[in-house]
Amino acid sequence: MGLYSLPRTARLLKAGDFAALRGKSKRISVRHFLAEFSPNEQPTCRLGQAVSRRVSKRAVDRNRIKRLVRESYRHVRSELPCVDILMIARSSAVDTASADLREDLANLWKKLAALKVTPGTGTMRG
Repeated sequence: MGLYSLPRTARLLKAGDFAALRGKSKRISVRHFLAEFSPNEQPTCRLGQAVSRRVSKRAVDRNRIKRLVRESYRHVRSELPCVDILMIARSSAVDTASADLREDLANLWKKLAALKVTPGTGTMRG
């Protein structure tokens, strides 16, 4: 793995993880992105991305947005609380300059880092 890559442990990979986030998560939004997050039991935060074909029919546009989100997250993930994050791009992100998207993401990470996230209390299985 490269020096500047994002390890698998810092990403949401399974469909079940995405489904769990969709059901019980809180939300933070900025102009071009919506972040759904939920506390996790991991020692680090994890990122999942959703950039649908409704955002853009062109894969090159969707991939550009995902690259920007991934790179922005890689720089700030050590400052974030231990949460699972599902980043959902809005269709307005396609026609926006990369610098503006980076600024928007920086605002979102600041909002998320400022939260005091505590894991929920569940019931023990017996």
